[in-house]
Amino acid sequence: MSVDIDALVDRRRLRRKVTFWRIATFVVIAIALVAGILYASGASELSKRTAHVARIPVEGVIIEDRKALKMIEKIAKSDAVKGVVISINSPGGSTTGGEALYEALRGLSEKKPVVAEIRTVGTSAGYMVALAADHIVARYNSITGSIGVLFQFGNIQKLLDTVGVEMEAVKSAPLKAEPDFYSQTSPEARAMLQSLVEDSYDWFVGLVAERRALEPAKARELANGRILTGHDALSEKLVDGIGGEEAAIAWLESERGVAKDLPVVTWSTNENLEELPFSSRVSREFGKGIGSVLLDPINDAKGLIPRGLTLDGLVSVWQASDAADNNH
Repeated sequence: MSVDIDALVDRRRLRRKVTFWRIATFVVIAIALVAGILYASGASELSKRTAHVARIPVEGVIIEDRKALKMIEKIAKSDAVKGVVISINSPGGSTTGGEALYEALRGLSEKKPVVAEIRTVGTSAGYMVALAADHIVARYNSITGSIGVLFQFGNIQKLLDTVGVEMEAVKSAPLKAEPDFYSQTSPEARAMLQSLVEDSYDWFVGLVAERRALEPAKARELANGRILTGHDALSEKLVDGIGGEEAAIAWLESERGVAKDLPVVTWSTNENLEELPFSSRVSREFGKGIGSVLLDPINDAKGLIPRGLTLDGLVSVWQASDAADNNH
């Protein structure tokens, strides 16, 4: 069998060229990726070092969030932040989560001018957060209000009876671990829970009266759990104006002396990533990509659990779960 030497040499040359271009393409893509990440992180860092208005998103169910509280402290210390917009789109959440966020934002308002913007929904603990601002705006058709407190618990006694399961308990006192999920709630336990709810409710109503300069009787009248449009909330003095973020920023400029046309920069708890070394950031992003593939099915399963069942303690939330609809 004869071997064509010229063809063999050409084939080797072609193979070397293909290998070279493959490596070159990989290097170019890698350099572009690294440059893009560096530019994005650098641009984000630069934007926070220059004068700007900080946007704090408050979205979804409100829970206690230490990262958010630390972020608010950081905003308060930043000389580059000239004003703050609290951008709210939340039906509420845990009462303690709303309280912690409210107190942190009140502390922030002592150092920076703060305005709240209620977007689609700002009810219950979401409205509580808005109260921390010195001015509140809402869209004409935003949903707000629902001022009140809720304590929900389930009871599966009939189910246990059906399957033949009997639960027993030895307690140090009758009200210990009440209410449980396997027996009827005693009048004493229900009275205890009612006292708990009323105490938290009175605190919430007092907050509304104080922050909105309302008579206590008027605040209590509005705090009957009803929801209002932004337009109705304006007539009831629960908000100060109609509009979106533009109206909120206009107020900062006209009433608090914030310079016009400053960029609005979103501050997020996810941006703690910027404080890590570059190599750690890249590794973390790769890890997140792998983790999302493994954990997304679990997260999807969690979505089957009603939000009202994943909140601990008292909640101040509009339509926490289907059970709330059935009870009211």
